[in-house]
Amino acid sequence: MKILMVNKFLHPNGGSETYIFQLGEELQKRGHEVQYFGMEHAGRAVGNHVDQYTADMDFHTGKMGKLLYPFKILYSFEAKRKLTAVLQDMEPDVVHFNNINFQLTPSVIYAVRAYRKKTGRKVKIVYTAHDYQWVCPNHMMRIPADGKICFACREGHFFSCAKNRCIHGSFVKSLLGALEGLLYHRLRTYGMVDVIVCPSAFMKRQLDTDPILAEKTVMMHNFVEKTAGNENIGQSSGADYVLYFGRFSEEKGIATLLKACKALPEIPFVFAGTGPLEELVAQAENVENRGFVTGAALGELIAGARFSVYPSEWYENCPFSVMESQIYGTPVLVSDLGGAPELVQAGVTGELFRGGDVEGLTAQIRELWEDPERCRRYRENCKEVKFDTVGQYCDKIVRQVYV
Repeated sequence: MKILMVNKFLHPNGGSETYIFQLGEELQKRGHEVQYFGMEHAGRAVGNHVDQYTADMDFHTGKMGKLLYPFKILYSFEAKRKLTAVLQDMEPDVVHFNNINFQLTPSVIYAVRAYRKKTGRKVKIVYTAHDYQWVCPNHMMRIPADGKICFACREGHFFSCAKNRCIHGSFVKSLLGALEGLLYHRLRTYGMVDVIVCPSAFMKRQLDTDPILAEKTVMMHNFVEKTAGNENIGQSSGADYVLYFGRFSEEKGIATLLKACKALPEIPFVFAGTGPLEELVAQAENVENRGFVTGAALGELIAGARFSVYPSEWYENCPFSVMESQIYGTPVLVSDLGGAPELVQAGVTGELFRGGDVEGLTAQIRELWEDPERCRRYRENCKEVKFDTVGQYCDKIVRQVYV
């Protein structure tokens, strides 16, 4: 089978890139041909045989001309043209879309539809929803200005995005995001996709509020596995520190967690990651920042914690961090928002707290820290947790989605 992975970033950047790289590698091990299409970048790690990629576009730095900005985020003739060249060369059986909005734009969906019509080939169009972009223009279902979670744009009411300046705090960018959402909703563009893979039941419920999408969605939790060569990690007794690993940003609940850390000076915390709130992390007296950690070192860091904390304040989809914590034998204290609670058995492998509740989070951390026997019991239970490995996930997606 020939699979073309389409994602705006083709270099390590976040969860969607981890997903396409690992899934693509596993598909290749099973004898499938996998190529990639997205933006050119100095760090690009994968590609296609005809070396066709769109120009790198950065909406945060202002490197893109203001005059072209509205047109480029709504529809990319470049992306459609270059993707068509890849399709003609590769002749894929499946085109698997991931993050495409703004940089690539849904023009790539039209490229595949035109290719199918012209050639008569039965190309399966698959989309994995890594965020809520197709029902929320700022993709997070959260109003950045005040941190409030929000459902206002569901069912096509996209102009709430402009009203609340949800994209980069800019009315113009938010208005363009609203127009993009409205345009493709009215054109029923996303209905051209054959299958939408939702990595959480929560994600599926949100996309199912749009009748155009509802008949397309299937739920498949993400895959996760221990770093190769470290299968025995997770047997340590832990009890040394409380761990947070991930991005240091507002929506991840870092400010709330740091308030809890300050209220618990007797407890040692270890943070691993980077992000815009790094300076705040550095100021906390009982927090050791290990910076960005990956591979075997991250596995050892997770396994050595008494428990980990995942305090996100937006509707997470299927966070790798929550799964990774448990497969390394470490209980997790997680906020009750989005798809993350689906991954934890409260009272068995961890606990839940109300997202954004500083007092509740503080109390839960103190309670767990002062009850090492409960943590030990949770650690034992974590050894029985089963998530799909990339191999199991690969088998499922080929059998249930691609065919």
